Amino acid sequence: MNVKKFKDLIESTQKYVWENAETGYKEWKTHNYMKSVFESLGYEVTEAGNIPGFYTVLDTGREGPEVMILAELDSLVCFNHPDSNKETGAVHCCGHSAQCAAMAGVAAALKEEGALDGLSGRIRLVLVPAEELIEIEYRSKLKEEGVIKYFGGKSEFLHRGYFDGVDIAFMVHTTPAPKFLAIKGAVGMITKKAVYKGVSAHAGGAPWNGKNALYAANAGLNAANAVRETFNDIDYIRFHPIITTGGTVVNAIPEKVVIESYIRGLTYDAILKANKRITKALIGGALSLDNNIEIIDNPGYAPMVNNPVLLKLYGEAVEKLGYEFEYSDTIGTGSTDMGDLSQIMPAIHPYAPGASGTSHGDNYYITNTDTACVGSAEVQLELLKMLLSDNAAKAKEIIKNFKPCFKSKKEYLDYIDSLECSGDRITYTEEGATVRL
Repeated sequence: MNVKKFKDLIESTQKYVWENAETGYKEWKTHNYMKSVFESLGYEVTEAGNIPGFYTVLDTGREGPEVMILAELDSLVCFNHPDSNKETGAVHCCGHSAQCAAMAGVAAALKEEGALDGLSGRIRLVLVPAEELIEIEYRSKLKEEGVIKYFGGKSEFLHRGYFDGVDIAFMVHTTPAPKFLAIKGAVGMITKKAVYKGVSAHAGGAPWNGKNALYAANAGLNAANAVRETFNDIDYIRFHPIITTGGTVVNAIPEKVVIESYIRGLTYDAILKANKRITKALIGGALSLDNNIEIIDNPGYAPMVNNPVLLKLYGEAVEKLGYEFEYSDTIGTGSTDMGDLSQIMPAIHPYAPGASGTSHGDNYYITNTDTACVGSAEVQLELLKMLLSDNAAKAKEIIKNFKPCFKSKKEYLDYIDSLECSGDRITYTEEGATVRL
């Protein structure tokens, strides 16, 4: 499968997606562009409908497992980036534009005459929305309206049944590193929103009539920072809050302060243990200043468990094509919703070089499309070929030996549904107060 002959298509896709960045569940321009690319190649796509994203399935005509290749549609927000949308701040300083470009190359090569010869099983190509877990207020509104059930695009697609029948999944991200790269895995997370509820009063004239939500929030954050040293290093806990609402006018005691954060960790057990400590700390800040606090926890993304056999095969595909490969036995402390898939099927999330600057920063660019886009597509196709050749022997072996963290999609989704928790955490009485964790 000769991907290089589609270099013009790949690079024009990268250029369009980069120049039309959109954040999660808003990627309609990108969706329509990628849909037009697929349809021009002769694909029939199944669209998600009320959210961006689609998939298509190629059948080799020979029995075998189904392998899924994914690319992500959404961007980040970084107003300081020179190429960001001046109104929304959207910019692909995450590398997803290169993923879409590589996917265009994969899709084009698979439509070439003889491309499926010698392969067994099915191939699912998916353009998925909303990987970057941002704009929680917007996604919460979509959830309340019944448009989505989950904040992450892959979790949502999983819930909708768009991955039903898939046996193995992979996608390739972009990295500023000089080589094709793979790591052992990455942390998971839950999302946390804390709303401190005080009482407004004149800040100069009668502050004693108020209950300062900003002070309560500061006390809660200080308490949360004080328990950081109790987190075990082996659990890779991360807590990085921001204040999204901090008061309205300077001469009024702030009556509402909103904090958003993730709690990240290597395992769900570690995440939930740390979350409980942080919840106690945040409640303590509210209690100490006679505020109430509403805490809303939602499932974020599962820990990413890269399948080691599939990763090894990825490295072999890279080196077979003449590229350099490096494996690092480390845990990434960023999170991805590919982790959700890795809980129930063999999955990997390796990297292709070709970016520069700081990931998620204002100096991030795709500077080498030969590796970030064309090379990525080549490697993905080579890996696909290795999996599904010889009566899909390698794919079948990986599936046979895979031990999932959860036995089924339903078991996994039921588990993450159980992580949802919301409501006020303090009930004040004449005798004092009771706290709900």
